Amino acid sequence: MIRTFVEFLTRIVVLIIVILVLGLIVISALYYLIGPILPITPSMLIRPQEVLAFTFALMDTDLFRITIFPGFTFVVIYAAFVVLWERKLLAKMQLRIGPLYAGKFEGIFQPIADVMKLLSKELVIPKVVDRFFFILPPILTVTVATAAVAVIPVTEMWVIAKSEIGVLVIFAVLAFFPLTALMAAWSSNSRYPMLGGIRALHQLVAYEIPLILSTLTPVVYAGSLNLIDIVEKQSDTWFILLAPISALTFYICSLAELERIPFDLPEAEPEVASGWLAEYGSMNFGLIMGVAVYIKLYVFSALFTILFLGGWLGPQPLPPEFWFIFKTFIVTTFLIIPRGVYPRLRIDLLLKQSWARYFILALVNLVVAATAVLGGFKL
Repeated sequence: MIRTFVEFLTRIVVLIIVILVLGLIVISALYYLIGPILPITPSMLIRPQEVLAFTFALMDTDLFRITIFPGFTFVVIYAAFVVLWERKLLAKMQLRIGPLYAGKFEGIFQPIADVMKLLSKELVIPKVVDRFFFILPPILTVTVATAAVAVIPVTEMWVIAKSEIGVLVIFAVLAFFPLTALMAAWSSNSRYPMLGGIRALHQLVAYEIPLILSTLTPVVYAGSLNLIDIVEKQSDTWFILLAPISALTFYICSLAELERIPFDLPEAEPEVASGWLAEYGSMNFGLIMGVAVYIKLYVFSALFTILFLGGWLGPQPLPPEFWFIFKTFIVTTFLIIPRGVYPRLRIDLLLKQSWARYFILALVNLVVAATAVLGGFKL
């Protein structure tokens, strides 16, 4: 027993030494590579005030915003947490346990285990596919979803790319998703993916129109396409109180754009064998379903927060970043809940509801908002 314990301690000591040596090598490499670009000096190791000054200067750079917050790292961490939250929430709703063993507390490491599983699988590309256009959609979906994040402000200060036409930019970027789905379906050279791709194209295009119309109502009230201006106009009254029908229409259309239940017809397993994703596996499948889909979920949740819930505005002393993330998470939860309680719609009912109900509701609410503003209504 003593021998086993000594071996255990030896392994721990060796592991610590290896980590220290590797850390020293990595730090030295970063110093010589990044040192000429960023103001890093050896004196920072003994002067904490220099480290703080450097940290604040680094946080004010575009590099930090793109890579850390509110950019890719933040969104990926948010997506990983939402994956775990969705599985636990749906399990509780359906009287199950959900993830439990991957991590000491409530399966907290389940997203990491999922990533490791996908990475360990063989990347199989069927012989019959159009290879180039088959590999391109997973990369494009992640790129497009991440590009939409760049325009979304977490606060007035934390935004990657400020734009006076932010609303138009986001919808211009999101318009690429139907094309990527159709490209994946066509390049698979298989019947089930092609059926799923056609379904996705019909559904995304049909619901994009009422989605845009419902978005224009807050734009009319704010008198601006700038997302920051839209938030500032809600300092007294949130737009969800002025235009509840537009908010509801936006919410339902977001479910359709995200292909979530009850609007998951393009990926219906019993009917079209996972639809346009049928031929994808390993990390190609992980990039689409594990990364791009949940980044897109964050984009729609954040956009709803900005348009209807006052964005980062909230009571003091809590910081605005907290209020934005908190509101966005609440919206994300409401987008997840229908998966646990609703069945899947038929394709004919889905398209009929888009044109016969949501399009008319969004259009009527837009006309009411425009009439009110032209009549002298001011916030």
